[in-house]
Amino acid sequence: MKHLCLLVLSSLLISCFSTELVENWKNPDIETYSPNKVLIVGLTPNIEARKQFEKQLRDEYTSRGIEAIMSIDYLAPSFTSKKKTEQELKALEDSLVYNEFDTVILSKVIGVEDKIVYKENFNNEESTYIKFKEDYLRYQDAYYNPEYYNEYTVYHTETSLYCICPTKDRELIWKGFIDITDPSSISETINDYVKLVVIVLEEEQLIYPNILENRPNEDAIN
Repeated sequence: MKHLCLLVLSSLLISCFSTELVENWKNPDIETYSPNKVLIVGLTPNIEARKQFEKQLRDEYTSRGIEAIMSIDYLAPSFTSKKKTEQELKALEDSLVYNEFDTVILSKVIGVEDKIVYKENFNNEESTYIKFKEDYLRYQDAYYNPEYYNEYTVYHTETSLYCICPTKDRELIWKGFIDITDPSSISETINDYVKLVVIVLEEEQLIYPNILENRPNEDAIN
């Protein structure tokens, strides 16, 4: 429980509520993992966003002495713009193994949700005593006046870490689900997202902490 609380608190402190770790899963057969060469794939049609995401995550790996390659530099431009067959992806895996990659980290948006939150709480105890006319008059203000509610968009994302080791089964090591709420800046959102992914990977012992980089003081939030 302490471990989970630490993850949530860390994500909130870093992301300022724009990015939030919703859930994550780690292969129970793997206690620690030390990649040697990683391919980083940001699956998005937005080239600039993909480039920034892959570069920042690459820098996190290389600062720890791990070789990391951006897919935008490694794969053909048409690779992510066209649907691929199972055979084509198998050929890519074989090519990665041949070129001494042992890990792929893949990030993508898996859903978009528009939400409305009313600024006033209408579900209180007093509402059980309210009359029809009063109820209708109060609610119509909230329904027709934009000042009574907030509209925002939530992007549901998924980041997965795969082993493509030549001497082991090619398997899923870790998967994290992160919500991005109403992003106002692509650059800031990607920065928060990468920091959150790295913190979780460190907590799960799937990447070594970077002792040269300033990290939040975990003792201060215990």
